[in-house]
Amino acid sequence: MKARVLVTRRFDLDGLRPLWDSCEVVYNDQDAPLSREDLIEGVSEADALLCTVTDRVDEEVLRAAGRLRVISTVSVGYDHVDVAAATRLRIPVTNTPDVLTETTADLTWALILAAARRIAEGDRRVREGLFQRWGFLEFLGTDVHGKVLGIVGMGRIGMAVARRASGFAMRVLYNRRSRLSAEQEVALKAEYADLEFLLSASDFITIHVPLNRETHHMISDRELRMMKPTAILINASRGAVVDEEALCRALETGRIAGAGLDVYEREPLVTPGLLKLPQVVLAPHVGSATVETRRRMTERAVHNCLETLEGRVPPDLLNPEVLSPDGPTR
Repeated sequence: MKARVLVTRRFDLDGLRPLWDSCEVVYNDQDAPLSREDLIEGVSEADALLCTVTDRVDEEVLRAAGRLRVISTVSVGYDHVDVAAATRLRIPVTNTPDVLTETTADLTWALILAAARRIAEGDRRVREGLFQRWGFLEFLGTDVHGKVLGIVGMGRIGMAVARRASGFAMRVLYNRRSRLSAEQEVALKAEYADLEFLLSASDFITIHVPLNRETHHMISDRELRMMKPTAILINASRGAVVDEEALCRALETGRIAGAGLDVYEREPLVTPGLLKLPQVVLAPHVGSATVETRRRMTERAVHNCLETLEGRVPPDLLNPEVLSPDGPTR
């Protein structure tokens, strides 16, 4: 009997093909999430769940999933899945690291450059028919080359961002829980700094940390007060890492100069104050949104799903403690 897989939204069709070849697929063909009711109903008869960041897979959903054998999320972030509850219920959870690293780093640099050079403001000016003449002192931005880049969270994506900084002749400061090796620091031309020094010394601060209890609102009033008045804050990690109300206050009062955001605290809602600020670049959560990367993410998630269903250990298992002598084997 074929395993039943619930696919919660429209993913890359070529990437999904192996599922159709070997499983019974219950497929939401809309590029929109399932309702809460449909998610609970669908998972109740599923052996596997292929989901993404818009699906809140909490204990209520998991309790309805009487025969679920794997949760495979098409994302690197997994704060939308209650991994602790899944572990108690002995359900493996997987994600898709690595495949979106370089693409998200590209997007981070797009936000840095757009915020520094006021690209979104200029675009609006042209579209609104207000570009009547060239002005020597109009739309003055700030240089990126030769400045100080502070990277909060030097994981895969943070390292990819740091590698790109060398092309801009930037000094790179970084902060993370455990310091990189001396060899890694030399290769990345990056200097370890405590968070306070990084915030106070950097011209551009970009955040690349997972969302958890420790990182929730890790950038709030106190941290924003440490930054230079010319600093620009970039967030392409998780929205709730930044206190959006505090960010609005900092921008409105000129405590910092600008921001570039791809994620939001109550996504898809955006704190209204941010929408009114011309010095903020707002992107609709497109960090991994390229044809190539979204296909690789789908393929990786499908591979994790099938490996688990076939009794093997998936390569991107987040909760290996669910494994036991009578569980999946290599």
